[in-house]
Amino acid sequence: MKAIVVTDQKAGAAGMALVERPEPQAAINDVIVQVHASGFVPTELTWPSTWTDRVGRDRSPSIPGHELAGVVTALGYGTTGISVGQRVFGLTDWYRDGTLAEYVAIEARNLAPLPGDVDFTVGASLPISGLTAWQGLFQHGRLQAGQSVVVHGAAGAVGSMATQLAREFGGYVIGTGRAGDRETVLNFGAKEFVDLENEILEDVGAVDLVFDVIGGDIGKRSAGLVRAGGTLVSIVGPPEARSADALSVDFVVESDRAQLSEIVRRVRDGRLRTNIGTVAPLDAAVAAFNTTKRLKGKSIIRVRP
Repeated sequence: MKAIVVTDQKAGAAGMALVERPEPQAAINDVIVQVHASGFVPTELTWPSTWTDRVGRDRSPSIPGHELAGVVTALGYGTTGISVGQRVFGLTDWYRDGTLAEYVAIEARNLAPLPGDVDFTVGASLPISGLTAWQGLFQHGRLQAGQSVVVHGAAGAVGSMATQLAREFGGYVIGTGRAGDRETVLNFGAKEFVDLENEILEDVGAVDLVFDVIGGDIGKRSAGLVRAGGTLVSIVGPPEARSADALSVDFVVESDRAQLSEIVRRVRDGRLRTNIGTVAPLDAAVAAFNTTKRLKGKSIIRVRP
């Protein structure tokens, strides 16, 4: 099969190559999925799990990409709840070869059914962005109707999902980003926008929840925004500054079939819009990820036409 592999962590996207690899075999409780579309997060080339297994042994060359939408072609021993020929989407294990390939082996529990009226490109854009937003807001952020929420990077793939979900569940959303993101963020449902390059973040006042996808100085300053009893949620590592009166949480997104089903249901009925940026075929994936342009929205590779 064709697959994108990475061999040199220091080279980043420049170390990507399109090669021929053996098709994967299904282990116990696995399924084999013929990948139609794959999502890609550029930062995963810096994740330890891209380069080593769970005990720290080198596993390169590895196949990146952890989001997929496709069709099940084979079942491993003991696999239940999934059938051959079924359309599915989901999130693969971080420590296994990923989805920038024509086929992938994945645990059945990490997949959810993809309705027939949802395009594979859309399906592949949902797992990381949707699950991260859902878990950050509801599991870790404990969002309640009527609360105020600052969503950093609200024009991005994760931030736009968080903005829409927080609005749906009754949150008052203040989105942040660059000056050119204002219209996009407000269109996704934010009530206010803060230009982090030209406006003062602290002017938003005290809020109940901050959802941070940026970190660094913005993460440090965000701790001062959270009112007593509120929560700072980060997906970029432990917050460098914490409030004594608020909860600070960092987390790594996990696959969840029920949550995936909730997310795709909202896409089907129009409550949730995807934020897809670059879309390229597998043969052009290496060039697409080595562009000097700023990637906006979710990067998707169409593995099959």
